[in-house]
Amino acid sequence: MAAPDHEVGRLMRRPEFLAVAGTRRKHVAPGLILQVRRHDDKQRPAVGGPPIRFGLTASRKVGNAVVRNRARRRLREAARQLLSTHAAPGHDFVLVARGGTAERPWTDLLGDLTAGLKRLGLWREAEG
Repeated sequence: MAAPDHEVGRLMRRPEFLAVAGTRRKHVAPGLILQVRRHDDKQRPAVGGPPIRFGLTASRKVGNAVVRNRARRRLREAARQLLSTHAAPGHDFVLVARGGTAERPWTDLLGDLTAGLKRLGLWREAEG
């Protein structure tokens, strides 16, 4: 795997998640829901901050605490592998776990995230 091109930050506060959801730009796949928001004057990282940020969420509909935590761990790893090298900078991403996220085959989960980035026009080929 190639070294990441961009540092990836995290969304931590509820207003940040709500702002991403408010844009209504999303891709729904069996393993996840990908929501996207372009940085603007209202919400963006601090000067010198990471050009890509992401957040994770898993509601109780996904399952009990063990299943939700497993789903979040899998989404975090998928984001680590793909967002830093293939996502267009200048965006915030929220990955929402679905009922099948914890059991979905790994390659299919990565394919869901890849398809979402491509469908939303935010996929870029890795340099090098």
